[in-house]
Amino acid sequence: MPTDAIAHYREHGYAVIPGVFAAAEVAELAAAFDRIQAEALSRGRSWRDRNVFFRMADDAAKGRILRYVQWPGWIDATLEKVRRDPRLFAILAPLIGRDLKQIINQMHWKPPGAKAEFGLHQDSRSRRPREAFRELAASYVQTGIAIDPHTLENGAMVVIPGSHRRGELPFDSSRPSMNVALDDARHLASLGVDVSQAVPLLMNPGDIAIWHVHTLHGSGPNRSAIDRRLYINGYVTAANCDRGEWAFRDGVPCPLAGEPALVHYEDLYTNPGPMFVD
Repeated sequence: MPTDAIAHYREHGYAVIPGVFAAAEVAELAAAFDRIQAEALSRGRSWRDRNVFFRMADDAAKGRILRYVQWPGWIDATLEKVRRDPRLFAILAPLIGRDLKQIINQMHWKPPGAKAEFGLHQDSRSRRPREAFRELAASYVQTGIAIDPHTLENGAMVVIPGSHRRGELPFDSSRPSMNVALDDARHLASLGVDVSQAVPLLMNPGDIAIWHVHTLHGSGPNRSAIDRRLYINGYVTAANCDRGEWAFRDGVPCPLAGEPALVHYEDLYTNPGPMFVD
């Protein structure tokens, strides 16, 4: 990873690395997004098969839409290969080491005209149970590959620079992040967060954003005529995590194989599915 990106990440809690994936590779990823979306919409409801989870939602502007899919790498070869791409390892290794597990493998959609918002939040709130994630602040990096241009108009992610240095904030645990307006500052003001400091992560297809587990981030509605899709993969230093799938062992990519590992779905072994969940 470029040294200026490392410095920017450490100082500001995020960085954007341009042009990591070429146009032809982005086209393959876009085709994978189309395949997964078509399957999800054909079901019409949220659906789970072990760690693979299709999350449907009712959008105020668009009706029933697909918001995200967890662990699509289990069902799509393109997405599985990209999650362990050596270029991702080159970005991650200077920050969190050579032995890496993966605890996030997600596709996110914002169709044209959809609200599909995420309120400002920290990823650390989702690292549960906490005892399974040790030295989280120094051990975890989230990555996002832009599939489309990410602009102010189509709901690019925004971050609050430097917010990672505040550590984990005492968010109201009952307050969701999905479907919370990005500009809803009431709860954040009580935590001393100034939302006017937020900056957008403007990206071209093939760019990669990285951000810290404590960096405040979210995204607003898509007011444009194009999609805003993001392929998110989150990694952790293996020695500091009891969960997740191996991504790299001493830098060597690890394909998904065998039975899914315990990540976030607590009933993986007692109620694996497949099943509709709404």
